[in-house]
Amino acid sequence: MALSLIDVTLDLGRRRVLDAVSASIAPGRVTVILGPNGAGKTSLLRVAAGLVTPDTGSVAIDGRPIADMPRGDRARTVGYLPQAGDVAWNMVARDVVALGRLPFRDADDGPAIAAALAATDTEALADRRIGELSGGERARVLLARVLAGEPQWLLADEPLASLDPAHQFDLLDRLRAVARQGAGVAVVLHDLAQAARVADDAILMAGGRIVAAGSARDVLTPDRLGALFGVRLVTVPGHPICIPVDRLGA
Repeated sequence: MALSLIDVTLDLGRRRVLDAVSASIAPGRVTVILGPNGAGKTSLLRVAAGLVTPDTGSVAIDGRPIADMPRGDRARTVGYLPQAGDVAWNMVARDVVALGRLPFRDADDGPAIAAALAATDTEALADRRIGELSGGERARVLLARVLAGEPQWLLADEPLASLDPAHQFDLLDRLRAVARQGAGVAVVLHDLAQAARVADDAILMAGGRIVAAGSARDVLTPDRLGALFGVRLVTVPGHPICIPVDRLGA
């Protein structure tokens, strides 16, 4: 059982952003996607979510092509947390979270909304307007919106942007909790230390291709990451954490 991309190619204008990419996201695990700017990470996530149709190749969930799934089924199966977490209207947080239940128009939404608020520790924010919240609070509410849809697969694109370190730890811990409950979680990150701390599996990308994939222990090595990002890395003794200390050749 997996969410799989099979030999996916995607062109945006005259630029090839994904080139014969094959990857798999496993349930119950956190898969971190890393790579330099322009590597194709966001494109991979959007294709995996069914938001963009690849030029060639396919995406399948448990062997079923996502292109063959009705839109409602797809929305109930895959949750997507985009990079820019903006809300168009200054709604109260509870109503923002309720938007995650739109694919379930005939369902009793109350328990799922309450569970999403509890999972993200946002019950106290439920009656406040989204424009009044801090960046960390807003990030938790937007995650709750995705969780309200009870997705089997949760795909998050750079969810740590603009968050302070404490809120980064908090958000990643919540994503790990989602994976422990059985969902497959894929998250695009730039922070190597946070990636090493949270990842079960890792996908490294460069130039629209996957250059390494597998268990985080095997993939997130100082030599491999250093070559990918063009930096010299050191590890923290006793911890699977890589810290950039200088540019290669500097």
